[in-house]
Amino acid sequence: MASENRQLLSEGEGRLVIVLLPDADTCYRAVQSRDPRFDGWFFIAVRTTGIYCRPSCPAITPHRKNVSFHPSAAAAQKAGYRACKRCRPDASPGSPEWNVRGDLAGRALRLITDGVIDRAGVPGLARRLGYSERQIHRTLVAEVGAGPIALARAQRAQTARVLLETTDLPVTDVAFAAGFASVRQFNDTIRTVFAGTPSMLRAARRTPSAPDAGVVTLRLPYREPMTLSTMLDFLGAHAVPGLQHYEGGVFTRVIPAPGGPALVSLSAGDGAVLCRVRLHDTRDLVTVVSRVRRLLDLDADPVAVDTVLGADPALAPLVRKRAGLRAPGTVDGFETAVGTVVGQQISVSGARTVLGRIAAEHGQRAFADEPWLLFPTPDVLAAVDPATLPMPRARGRSVQAIAAAFAGGAIELDPSSDRDEIRAALLALPGVGPWTADYLCMRAVAHPDVLLASDLVVRRAAADLGIDLADGRPAWGPWRTYANYHLWAHMYADLWSVSP
Repeated sequence: MASENRQLLSEGEGRLVIVLLPDADTCYRAVQSRDPRFDGWFFIAVRTTGIYCRPSCPAITPHRKNVSFHPSAAAAQKAGYRACKRCRPDASPGSPEWNVRGDLAGRALRLITDGVIDRAGVPGLARRLGYSERQIHRTLVAEVGAGPIALARAQRAQTARVLLETTDLPVTDVAFAAGFASVRQFNDTIRTVFAGTPSMLRAARRTPSAPDAGVVTLRLPYREPMTLSTMLDFLGAHAVPGLQHYEGGVFTRVIPAPGGPALVSLSAGDGAVLCRVRLHDTRDLVTVVSRVRRLLDLDADPVAVDTVLGADPALAPLVRKRAGLRAPGTVDGFETAVGTVVGQQISVSGARTVLGRIAAEHGQRAFADEPWLLFPTPDVLAAVDPATLPMPRARGRSVQAIAAAFAGGAIELDPSSDRDEIRAALLALPGVGPWTADYLCMRAVAHPDVLLASDLVVRRAAADLGIDLADGRPAWGPWRTYANYHLWAHMYADLWSVSP
């Protein structure tokens, strides 16, 4: 394994606990258990077959002497192994380790997952991170066994398979939509990774072809437990008119993407999120799917979170009531920043109304023939007279200042951001205090360990449960972000249950 500090789940005394994964023998025992909660943490490769699998693959467990273990699908592919056609390891949930880490490797992997290499290459990745290309390559090889090019290649292969299996796009169009530079490169990669041809993948499709042009239908896996309806209810309760809609258990919203806006509909499936994506440009599929996974926190390790938080007797009943509760993310850092400032000291419904008015007055139509809106860009709101915004003038000036900071590049609010640096930059803006900065780090930067101890509702819930927040609750780390949501849900269950 690339890291001696990788964390995994293990059975112990009738419950799941966190243990370290220091050696290959531990990995092999995890494979013998065929527990799907290990999927994404590592991959097993079999020398005698040349195939790599998820730990939960139902195939006969190979002999210990014939296997090796890899920290990523890209590392297994780089070592010459092909993806198992039975368990489809390249489509397993992402590793929670990279979902929570704030170091260079974690930030780089989140940007690669968002498709930055396909859009700007390795130099663009280096510029976003502020490190040299050599340093990034060296760090990623040490941590995940593959450099940025190999990681992006593995992601392109997975995207190509999704497009082959879920659309009727011509194979040539699939190649370029997935980010390949040529059809030859596309064919060679499919042959290497999947031991087949594009035509073979299309013939073995598992999902019916989408009837509408530009629409992709796919299943997004996650780790159990997760009550997906709870997450969708939360997002639905905060849906801004024109930007988002929630009805009949289906949450729909517009997502800004490099090639044009995408319309995404999300609903609960059997052990996965059913995701229907309408794209302006099929090359945006990687980016859009990455942002949906971030929005729903699909790469979280719920058992690890629940184990830590459930060890507190005061929180344990809340954890049992909402096992696998996730921390909602965001698809647009600027939209979330403006929404957070607008929502200060007013109700959720009031904030929805104000944001809807801002979108209607200053946003653009996402699709010419439909009423869906795109949230205004930073440039647009930076040029607006604060006095004309439907809010107190001081708050309007804060919105304008935030927009100017985004427009000028002073702030980039996404999971690739350095958590300490972005918090300091947010606090330097007028109208942004510690609560707002911490909330944005929690939502837009996906920081897993933020406790909003000054939040009025969090404090009331803690008092109701007899919890003292004075020490910051270090025993809840590194999952204090999730504790906020448990405490909020304890006080305002209606925000988590809006379905008819």
